[in-house]
Amino acid sequence: MNEETKREGVHLEARGFSVFYGAHEAVCKVDLSVPCGLVTAIIGPSGCGKSTFLRAINRMNDLIPGCRAAGELLFDGQNVYGSEVDAAVLRRRVGMVFQKPNPFPKSIYDNVAYGPRLHGRCARGELDAIVEESLVSAALWDEVKDRLHMNALGLSGGQAQRLCLARALAVKPEILLMDEPTSALDPKATARIEELIVQLRGRYTIAIVTHNMQQAARVSDRTAFFYEGNLVEFDATETLFTRPREKRTEDYITGRFG
Repeated sequence: MNEETKREGVHLEARGFSVFYGAHEAVCKVDLSVPCGLVTAIIGPSGCGKSTFLRAINRMNDLIPGCRAAGELLFDGQNVYGSEVDAAVLRRRVGMVFQKPNPFPKSIYDNVAYGPRLHGRCARGELDAIVEESLVSAALWDEVKDRLHMNALGLSGGQAQRLCLARALAVKPEILLMDEPTSALDPKATARIEELIVQLRGRYTIAIVTHNMQQAARVSDRTAFFYEGNLVEFDATETLFTRPREKRTEDYITGRFG
């Protein structure tokens, strides 16, 4: 992290950052600074560009034909889209949990150990410690410690999503991206994930895309409102929800559209 970034407490910064699908500009010249160690929520109606922006942070959009980025997206002062950046190394530093739980058709143990093995950490004792630590952090260890070699596809939806969180944490990321991580879960499982987000705050910089404004209010420190590809407003969560500056923000959070 360069000294300017460290001093300002900024982990990630977008400067005039855009994402295009062919000729369509899905994210439009966004300027946004994501603070270190806090939870930033990204809200907005469907199709507003929030998930596209989130996936751009660890270059998941690279996998989509015709998708390209413009402007700057700085992670610790380095442009994520610079020619010198290795996307595989970037994704180790920037973990991601997706909308639907997507455990691999492997054992619970092998799901969590997958990333560390990929990065050359193969000693059994070391892997055992990583698997336990990651499952404890995801509040899953006590439920699965006696069946680590069971196929992960046998887990409930909530357990599977916590396993995916443990898998992301196992490679020791600095930033954790969560793309609507509770939208496929029941209320009880949703509450568990929200509790985990709050517990992980401070240990990781977290960015979460959500359609659920109550969830954003419960778990985040700062909230960004996107509309039609544009960042309309970004502020402390309490301020944005109680005293929004922009009428479009007020209209969205009061249910007039979205």
